[in-house]
Amino acid sequence: MRIDEDVIISAYQLYNVITLTLFGRGGQGIKSAAHIVSTTAFLDGNYVQDQPLYGAERRGAPSAAHGVRDALDILIKKAKVTKKEDIKVVVVTGDGAASDIGLSSTSGALHRGLDFYYLVYDNEAYANTGFQASGSSPYASATKATVPTELMPAGNLFTKKDLFEIWRAHKPPYIATVSPAYMDDLVRKIARSQEFKGPKLFIAHSPYQPGWDISSSQVIRLAKLGVETGVWPLKEAVYGSVTHNIVPKPRKPVEEYLKLQGRFEHLLEPKRQEEVLQELQRRVYEYWENVK
Repeated sequence: MRIDEDVIISAYQLYNVITLTLFGRGGQGIKSAAHIVSTTAFLDGNYVQDQPLYGAERRGAPSAAHGVRDALDILIKKAKVTKKEDIKVVVVTGDGAASDIGLSSTSGALHRGLDFYYLVYDNEAYANTGFQASGSSPYASATKATVPTELMPAGNLFTKKDLFEIWRAHKPPYIATVSPAYMDDLVRKIARSQEFKGPKLFIAHSPYQPGWDISSSQVIRLAKLGVETGVWPLKEAVYGSVTHNIVPKPRKPVEEYLKLQGRFEHLLEPKRQEEVLQELQRRVYEYWENVK
């Protein structure tokens, strides 16, 4: 597409406009990739805009999503975009941004009732920077920031934040937990969420090969064990009303889930930490005792 210098026209009125959006983690690599693509197109005689956006990939994603949603609504109102051409606004993030550094902007989007989908890849650590502990890291897990030592043999001493309940306190229309081991449940929940306008959350249990010290062949098995032991409840809430989609009966011992993961190996070897293991099991019992 070639445009004379004296022609100013909205991109939405042009034909054959190609938009490429490259997503990265704010590093130079993704910026270089975008620059290479845009430079190649420019040298081929095309009109090109290369516009890097930093910050939205972590702390500011819900704020950026709100800007996109507002822009789409304005274009629809002005008949620049038809309702049929409208798109869904989706934020895909990790548990670190969701539970920690991006929580304030997410709370603001929830408060404003932003119509968007928020998908959380919960591998229970800051995996992008070497698997440091996040607010989602479970009690007694080993991360690069919570290495078990003689003084702190349990590893992480903090309790995993309950992102589901944090969202539920805002009374959004739809929130859910999902698992790669239960794809039918995932598909049904995505379909149901489309009935609602407003913030919609999906928290995906995401066994992580390097950080959890597991093999790729164990991912689905661990995801299933997370549900079968009660560690990862599959549930959904509509305007705050919670339904548990699977109530495991009988529940498998939590140790069945822990023993397959290197991040919990210190609880079993060289000496079993019975008190910590019992505490982890007690927390699961306590959760399900309160499920009606």
